[in-house]
Amino acid sequence: EYQELQFHTSHGHYWASYSVENRRPDLAGFAVSSTSVYVCLLEGSTGATPSEEMNGTGNLMDFLDEPFPDVGTYEDFHTIDWLREKSRDTDRHRKITTKSKESYWELIKSLLDAWSGWVVMLLIGMLTGTLAGVIDLAVDWMTDLKEGVCLSALYYSREQCCWTSNETTFDDRDKCPQWQKWAELMTGHSEGAGAYVLNYFLYVLWALLFSFLAVSLVRVFAPYACGSGIPEIKTILSGFIIRGYLGKWTLLIKTVTLVLAVSSGLSLGKEGPLVHVACCCGNLFCSLFSKYSKNEGKRREVLSAAAAAGVSVAFGAPIGGVLFSLEEVSYYFPLKTLWRSFFAALVAAFTLRAINPFGNSRLVLFYVEYHTPWYMAELVPFILLGVFGGLWGALFIRGNIAWCRRRKTTLLGKYPVLEVIVITGITAVLAFPNPYTRRSTSELISELFNDCGALESSQLCDYVNNPNMSRPVDDIPDRPAGPGVYSALWQLALALIFKIVITIFTFGMKIPSGLFIPSMAVGAIAGRIVGIAVEQMAYHHHDWIIFKNWCRPGADCVTPGLYAMVGAAACLGGVTRMTVSLVVIMFELTGGLEYIVPLMAAAVTSKWVADAFGKEGIYESHIQLNGYPYLDVRDEFTHRTLATDVMRPRRSEPPLAVLTQDSTTVEDVETLIKDTDYNGFPVVVSRESERLIGFVQRRELTVAIKTARQKQDGVVSSSVVYFTEDNPQVAEACDPQPLKLRRILNLSPFTVTDHTPMETVVDIFRKLGLRQCLVTRSGRLLGIITKKDVLRHMAQMMNQDPESIMFN
Repeated sequence: EYQELQFHTSHGHYWASYSVENRRPDLAGFAVSSTSVYVCLLEGSTGATPSEEMNGTGNLMDFLDEPFPDVGTYEDFHTIDWLREKSRDTDRHRKITTKSKESYWELIKSLLDAWSGWVVMLLIGMLTGTLAGVIDLAVDWMTDLKEGVCLSALYYSREQCCWTSNETTFDDRDKCPQWQKWAELMTGHSEGAGAYVLNYFLYVLWALLFSFLAVSLVRVFAPYACGSGIPEIKTILSGFIIRGYLGKWTLLIKTVTLVLAVSSGLSLGKEGPLVHVACCCGNLFCSLFSKYSKNEGKRREVLSAAAAAGVSVAFGAPIGGVLFSLEEVSYYFPLKTLWRSFFAALVAAFTLRAINPFGNSRLVLFYVEYHTPWYMAELVPFILLGVFGGLWGALFIRGNIAWCRRRKTTLLGKYPVLEVIVITGITAVLAFPNPYTRRSTSELISELFNDCGALESSQLCDYVNNPNMSRPVDDIPDRPAGPGVYSALWQLALALIFKIVITIFTFGMKIPSGLFIPSMAVGAIAGRIVGIAVEQMAYHHHDWIIFKNWCRPGADCVTPGLYAMVGAAACLGGVTRMTVSLVVIMFELTGGLEYIVPLMAAAVTSKWVADAFGKEGIYESHIQLNGYPYLDVRDEFTHRTLATDVMRPRRSEPPLAVLTQDSTTVEDVETLIKDTDYNGFPVVVSRESERLIGFVQRRELTVAIKTARQKQDGVVSSSVVYFTEDNPQVAEACDPQPLKLRRILNLSPFTVTDHTPMETVVDIFRKLGLRQCLVTRSGRLLGIITKKDVLRHMAQMMNQDPESIMFN
């Protein structure tokens, strides 16, 4: 029954290593080491070791030498300790390396542990790519379902239905007998006022049904599935705990309701929520490996890579996804995470390509190729589009934050279902008459990006052709605009105003809602209008000095689709303040490196203009609005304050709650835990000297005392808690059993002196991911600074409400 790991003889005492699980109560006594329990089997002995017989501590047990659950985990809405998580992972890795030298089986286990990260990335990429493909197919079908149905196969969208039909002609490629609008199916008439009104009514009805289902599912099953998810993902990756935000229910409901929300025709996209979906996949697979499930720091490395996979499938841009995770989302991004992010993004893109949801062998709906180079003179309209994007970004952020704040502080927030229904109704009623707002936003962007070739039937390509023209298909010269182009310009102008206004009220509702696609749509519309204007100026005034050098009569000078792409990048950059990742995503969309300079010029200009009105992007603004404890690495702290100005307690507050190393009883500790809500307590030598020994976490202290009461005999309320290294002396046999909790004590808490500048303290909190920092003077404890105190102080210095930081 003994695990006989080692034997030795000492004064006639026979020792055997004995497991805690097989502990026998009839044995006289035991002492604990980090790996085993040594049991004394001496005939007629008290069971104490020779050394213990000398100091009388034979029955003392340090329970934290025995690993048990819940120690090292965090409460909901708390911040993790990055340094501690890093140290724990280093210890785990050192232990695995040591064991791998003992046997081949341990060596195999160490190799499996090393490969587990790549396995997790593979699984995340495959699941994210699959879910993205399913979402794309479902959105395509349900969006067309609002207008009609395919008689040959109900699960076909209009495009699939007509392209599989043998009766479709080239001129009427979007019309075919197999695809019927609802009015034609119900009444047999496809034209006339009655058919139009019926189609209008059913379009609005379907939109209301989809949005009602979406908001109801979110409200009942997964409240965390609403919104974009990127502000919360950024906060979680910075070290904040939001339990359930990346759970299985959230993943399921977000995937289903994302399809419903996008299909309803609301001014929102699926790209932002796909990042949330990908991170849910990452969290799901983390639970399969203890390496990640038991270490919050390692888990966040996986979530950073998952975010890259989400953007990879959202835009079909694997490299852009990695840069997006690095630039916009991640807080801690080591080189190892960069490689794994790249692998996850690659697998996700490959999986989506295998599904081929758009049927064009591309990863995105709006993949385009341009055949005309850009010219230096065009930088002027490109920069003007950048200015427009910056102004739109600033306007949108201010308007949306004001509306969201009103939602939080008024009765409006109590009726989320009604709000979604009303906004959906308004959107559908106003969108149906305009063909550019009736279709899905992705299709609109695709049409705006397209170059007008000889095979295009779009109204935007209704130019007056020269009957004597005989040129290759890809090199059509600039032509005068026809009536269809002018009609389309009016409709696009109305669509631009509609999108600008309605998006402000849509983003932030209690349904999954992304911002990338609506922002790109606003910029693409503005860009296309500017592009057509420049094209017509170049055609009619080719003798002007600005056109003379590069635009000869009969040449293909201006590509309006390129202007749409530049405008889309400018508006998305103005809202999110992305730069590098935005440019890479956009050129991955077009497949051409030739247009990097126009994209860079527009992205930088939009950021400069938007920053003039406020430094925060939309995601940082929503983090501030919700009061998340997010310490942005881009914020500058330039005020001349000291640690003593920020530390707690203040002069008017009660003294700091501390524990002593050898004079606090179990009852005192339990009373302190009950009466306070602090996350941890400093441990000092004595209350008189206040010399700092270490820091102990509240949760670990609670779990340790609870476990000791259950498993260790003699631990009562009057038992003294010891944090000393030496075994405590028991004065008399009738004294209660002491409890030694040295193992849960952090002996190296981060400390600063009271005269440390707050600029340095803020930098330390940012770069080390600290949870709290102790303030000392000559080794004597003065106070404590928490991450929440730092955020409050920064808000106060910027004349903001310091109590807006709501979470612990």
